[in-house]
Amino acid sequence: MNEVTKSLLAHRSFRSYQDKEVDEGQLEQIIQSVQASPNWINGQQYSIIAVKDKDRKKKLAELCGNQKHIEEAPVFLVFCADFYRTYLASEMEGTTLNIAEDIDTLIVGVTDVGIALGTAVAAAESFGLGTVSIGGIRRNALEVIDMLDLPEYVIPVSGLCIGHPGEDAGQKPRLPKEAVYHEERYNRNQQPILEEYNDTYSRYLRERPKNNRIGTWTEFVASFFSKRYYQGIAEMLRKQKFPGG
Repeated sequence: MNEVTKSLLAHRSFRSYQDKEVDEGQLEQIIQSVQASPNWINGQQYSIIAVKDKDRKKKLAELCGNQKHIEEAPVFLVFCADFYRTYLASEMEGTTLNIAEDIDTLIVGVTDVGIALGTAVAAAESFGLGTVSIGGIRRNALEVIDMLDLPEYVIPVSGLCIGHPGEDAGQKPRLPKEAVYHEERYNRNQQPILEEYNDTYSRYLRERPKNNRIGTWTEFVASFFSKRYYQGIAEMLRKQKFPGG
């Protein structure tokens, strides 16, 4: 097993950070790594906004649902799907940008963000830094847009805390490979796999040293997706001229 694979397999989320700054040279290399990552048609439909100011991190922590680790992390990156540069390119070339009519535009933007985010996590962990992704950046998306002065054609998709790890909460067990990896065609007979995973996941929740609780993976995801979790997403998409609003 090589060092890259070892680092990837050791991934876990950190919600506690030391009072220690992230080296600017390392942050620069993280961003360079992201810029080298794959993206659709080399359109590079993402942008990253770094927030380091304590007061602004505190405000973002509140907007994300009072997630204190955003305040504690020395660097908070906001990953955005970004077609503003495409809008400028269209103006420069005298063409019309009409992304709001094509839902694939949204898929392209969030895919580029996902690849960029994953690359940033891998690069940060290669330096021994800890991270945690923050989907809560969409909880009050319109306020985040105002705070970060995002132009039309740009939407916040995910945040990322980066810092020197504090308390290690351990690694959550993942689904068995058979649930996510298929050969030639999709395996629909997944219920036995999920039942086995429920046993593993519930044991992990009971036995972890902090925030232990009772429950299963299927209970959690079924409850999460039984309702609309974040309000105002359609309004945000309309305001920023994205499809899906």
